[in-house]
Amino acid sequence: MTDFSGATVDRIAAKVSAIKREGDVAVASIHWGNNWGYEIPGQERAFAHGLIDKAGIDVIHGHSSHHPKGIEVYRDKPIIYGCGDFINDYEGIGGYEDFRSDLVLMYFVTLDPSAGTLVHLEMTPLQIRRLRLNRASKDDAAWLRDMLIREGQALGTHVRLTADNTLTLERLRTA
Repeated sequence: MTDFSGATVDRIAAKVSAIKREGDVAVASIHWGNNWGYEIPGQERAFAHGLIDKAGIDVIHGHSSHHPKGIEVYRDKPIIYGCGDFINDYEGIGGYEDFRSDLVLMYFVTLDPSAGTLVHLEMTPLQIRRLRLNRASKDDAAWLRDMLIREGQALGTHVRLTADNTLTLERLRTA
């Protein structure tokens, strides 16, 4: 992929339509955006929307950021703009502490396979310590919840922290 243009969406749409069959779920895993920061450029949003509208993509799995970013539900399809790292070796690297790259999420996406639409998105908060994943504390899970709520406001999503220390995505509106 050389750019986020409509022509690129069209090329991907042609490839997906050649192989996707009824009942298939198509996931686009895209390495994009900055490593640090919560901004989601308009061209990334437009590209993700185009992949859903024209290419029949059911889930956008964005990655590059070393921390989770906001999540959108567009036409009942989840767009994870930045999933963050699942495990990394950044412990001790300074300058980005505000992003809490030690906190990571396991994403559990449930779709209706007949339509490829989102039924449920649950996330398990974890913390990386010494290259090992551990369950995040209630306070750290609350930090992730608050960040996802803040970043999801413009995207129409909200996150709830459950009693069992998991996060559940809620839609404020559908686009």
